[in-house]
Amino acid sequence: MEMGKGLVAFLLIFGVILQVSNGETICGVDVDELVTCRPAATRPSPAPPSPQCCKAIAKADLKCLCEFKASPFLPTFGLDPPLVLAIPAKCGLPNPPC
Repeated sequence: MEMGKGLVAFLLIFGVILQVSNGETICGVDVDELVTCRPAATRPSPAPPSPQCCKAIAKADLKCLCEFKASPFLPTFGLDPPLVLAIPAKCGLPNPPC
């Protein structure tokens, strides 16, 4: 039973990755724009968000970002979820409501 759940989770994540790689958006922002935030959301020493990253995050549905708080999706792109959720404040934007 556990193996079945793991397979379902893998297939869901794989499906999302395929969709994202085809020009999809995450929380209303094109993935190509969100990639500019990778240095600010990668451990061990995240960089300050770039102006391009802040511009991308300004377009994001911040409540939607909360849905990725405990998701295994962001780490597949090398992004640390708590660091991602900290970016809006570092850009002078409101914190996500989560």
